[in-house]
Amino acid sequence: MNPFLNILPQIDVHGYTADLVVYPISDFINDNIKLKNYKIVIVHGIGKSILKNTIRNHFSRDKRIKKLYGDSFNLGVTIIELNK
Repeated sequence: MNPFLNILPQIDVHGYTADLVVYPISDFINDNIKLKNYKIVIVHGIGKSILKNTIRNHFSRDKRIKKLYGDSFNLGVTIIELNK
């Protein structure tokens, strides 16, 4: 894992279903906006990419998010940059 990701706020959503994963992430985004953290990490794992695809599809349309991308060192995370 990229060592620089360890200093960013992160949430681990292993074990969540695709139907429920957006709710804790949305709350996590709200909390980090209040704390003025503008870059966060979602740890979803690799697996069959179900969680990754759900997260990226859902939050790519979210107005709170400036940019959403993966990490080249770890395919099991999504990095989200929030609007200021």
